[in-house]
Amino acid sequence: MCQLLGMNCNVPTDICFSFTGFSRRGGHTDHHGDGWGIAFFEGHGCRIFRDYLPSAESPIAELVQRYPIKSTNVIAHIRKATQGAVNLANTHPFLRELWGQYWIFAHNGNLEGLPNDFGDYYQPVGSTDSERAFCLILERLRKRFSALPEHAQLCQALREIATELAALGTFNFMLSNGDWLFAHCATHLHYIVRHAPFAQAHLVDDDVTVDFSEVTTPNDRVAVIATQPLTDNECWHKMAPGELICFRDGYPEPVA
Repeated sequence: MCQLLGMNCNVPTDICFSFTGFSRRGGHTDHHGDGWGIAFFEGHGCRIFRDYLPSAESPIAELVQRYPIKSTNVIAHIRKATQGAVNLANTHPFLRELWGQYWIFAHNGNLEGLPNDFGDYYQPVGSTDSERAFCLILERLRKRFSALPEHAQLCQALREIATELAALGTFNFMLSNGDWLFAHCATHLHYIVRHAPFAQAHLVDDDVTVDFSEVTTPNDRVAVIATQPLTDNECWHKMAPGELICFRDGYPEPVA
């Protein structure tokens, strides 16, 4: 299966530390070597880097580790292919427009029985179940709402769609429009919220330590979500199967 990484915070923050450890799992400390990608929201825009090479060997991944892009919402993915060939078209995260906003999606798992033709607006480019699921989500949302709905309505709609698709297999996913980051757990997802007083953190996958008190302000709040914890000296929260959480400004809000 693939692995996911997300970040949601109240001030633009770089993800270099977390991505350094995460990218090592793409062919070095783990076997997710079938491509990788990462997306950063910057205002109304979105900057995406993707490669079909393992992230532990990719020159583009090395660039991202050293390039302190600051964002309030980030989604990254390392792939272990279950459906679809190893190529760029099948590499996550995927991007589409809805209601005049960019939406980013990445999936860990395997879904069987998804329809191949399910709407008028969104069609997959690649051959993964993940991209088809993303297109289906957006198709359902667009048909249900002509414009961006109230937050509570959006949460309820996503809860219903996630429950429906989770019945088809394993459906861990992250979805963001640059304002919110939704995380849905089927098997494994963990998160941590860093806030003052900040302390040191040490990566599981590399001998790297950072003292967040030296690179943050007392008002910063940063939520990091990952398939498996990225650090070995912090307390990560394990999400329950079927749980859907909306992260905004670094705060996790469970969706009932």
